[in-house]
Amino acid sequence: MTDLVFVDSNVLVYRRDASEKTKQPQAAAWIEHLWRTRTGRLSVQVLEEYYQVVTRRLKPGLPVHEARQEVRELTTWRPVPMDADVVSGAWEIEDRFGFSFWDALIVSAASRAGCSRLLTEDLQAGQDLDGVLVVDPFRTAPG
Repeated sequence: MTDLVFVDSNVLVYRRDASEKTKQPQAAAWIEHLWRTRTGRLSVQVLEEYYQVVTRRLKPGLPVHEARQEVRELTTWRPVPMDADVVSGAWEIEDRFGFSFWDALIVSAASRAGCSRLLTEDLQAGQDLDGVLVVDPFRTAPG
């Protein structure tokens, strides 16, 4: 079985951000790879952040109906719900690694989803967080 990859919202956003001439094609390549291999995972938190950014902050943003359709499609990636176990796991990660609570929620959800890799630019690439390896999608090619 191929390793599961947890995707942070920034990767999804960069795929839609035309102002990011270097990051946009790299993010798109990762997302395409994860769709093709069916190894992408995320959380409800990631979907919420993605929707908020692409409809409210991204210039030009996505039309609401298009963003909603994309979020619906991404639910096939089995989003991890924010429940008491994910939150308490995040507190442990926050205390142990000194991460912000929001980053700790992402790591906790990645672990809960059974992912061996976390695709994000927000944490230190190469860091092993108790079996979840941080991968910078803009320094590492998919596959």
